[in-house]
Amino acid sequence: MPTPLTTLLRDGRALATLAVPLALTQLAQVALTTTDTVVMGLMGTEALAGGGLALVVFNQLRTMGVGMVTAVGNQVSAASARADEDEHLTDEAREEVVDIVRAALALATLSGIVGAVVILLIGQAVAFLGQDPEVVETAWPVLLALAPGLIPCLWFQAIRQFTVGMRRPQALLRITLASVAVNAALNWGLIDGVWILPELGLPGIGVSTSLVYALTCLALHVSARRDPRLAPLLDVRMWKARPATLRRLTGLGLPIAATYGSEAGFFSVVALIIGTFGGAALAAHTAVNQLVYIVFQTAVGLSHAASLNVSRELALNRITAARRLKNTALACAVAVMAVVGVVYLTVPGLVLRPFLDPSAPEGNNATDIATKLLAVAAVLQFFDCAQNIGVGLLRGLDDTRSGFRITLVGYWLIGLPAAWLLGHLADLETVGVWLGLLTGLAATAVLLLRRYNQALSGRAAVKPAVA
Repeated sequence: MPTPLTTLLRDGRALATLAVPLALTQLAQVALTTTDTVVMGLMGTEALAGGGLALVVFNQLRTMGVGMVTAVGNQVSAASARADEDEHLTDEAREEVVDIVRAALALATLSGIVGAVVILLIGQAVAFLGQDPEVVETAWPVLLALAPGLIPCLWFQAIRQFTVGMRRPQALLRITLASVAVNAALNWGLIDGVWILPELGLPGIGVSTSLVYALTCLALHVSARRDPRLAPLLDVRMWKARPATLRRLTGLGLPIAATYGSEAGFFSVVALIIGTFGGAALAAHTAVNQLVYIVFQTAVGLSHAASLNVSRELALNRITAARRLKNTALACAVAVMAVVGVVYLTVPGLVLRPFLDPSAPEGNNATDIATKLLAVAAVLQFFDCAQNIGVGLLRGLDDTRSGFRITLVGYWLIGLPAAWLLGHLADLETVGVWLGLLTGLAATAVLLLRRYNQALSGRAAVKPAVA
């Protein structure tokens, strides 16, 4: 009879098999956008302002587009659970996976086209939202170059979800790491016209990013074609997708996309509130928020891995195992966040040094505020990780609507009022806003995990669970 610790370690290893490459892939993708930002900064303040505005618009639509195809991995994982004793998919399961892949690519194409149009419309509309006309003029050609790249970006995400759903994520990390190097080289070449490349200036960064998305999509497709288990299932004939499957994926994807958009909007509003306290406060918030965002990629990896495993366990009617997955994912999150929290509290100056220079104007004030925010972040990131895992667990149940509704309550009805009240009425300013942020994330985490427990209990009552 295995002990609880033995079971936890065994489940933890199984979870890490998916979570680690997914988390590292997420970190590599962060490095991709960071490279673009660094290069813009080297080109000057005007380039950083205009290019940064273009990236904000593009990343918002990209994030929501990724949400549209995120549930594909869960659907593939559930379908691929039906295999014979030699772990070969049954004919029915094989047909279902092929249809999901076709529908996923069709949904990615439609989402990419709509998203590209919206990006360009927003690029024209920001001129009427009080933005500096020169910044808008600088951003427009970058947006024109970025918008077409959304389609191959979402194709890549659809194939990515297929590979992780089939529990074959290994190639993802290699391809994403290579894309960072290729993007840096293309940025340099297209900005200055190096080698045989044209000299495009700032828009070259947008062209580079779009090309990298196309190349990574092609690389992942080729990699999957070389995998004997994936190749027979990767059918790119999206026009053959069943309308019912496309509708199902759209119904699952829309709430996820809305959740991603809502979360991004929530953090944007928080930044605007903190901006009213001055430049030093906003600089401190930006620095600590970026640190939390980097660490958050661990939570994303755990969330996706737990979500896929829940889909698989429920397809096999192993409700007890699905319940254990929640505890395993949370235990792994606590372990990682505890280590990071200790670093935040013991060497805050070292952690903040890459982002803030105490010798710069207002740098000392910003560093003092950021040090206090790190103490809040040491606690906040536990709840941030837990709420992301909660969203993933519910996605494993195909319950994407509950996740969206709960995050609306946690972010906007609890977190935002708490942030404003603690920041202004309690006179805690930036620290108060972050305490409000912590409150909203904690409430969201509790509600999401509670909903997951209720949903599993309901399933267990309908049919007997298998351990």
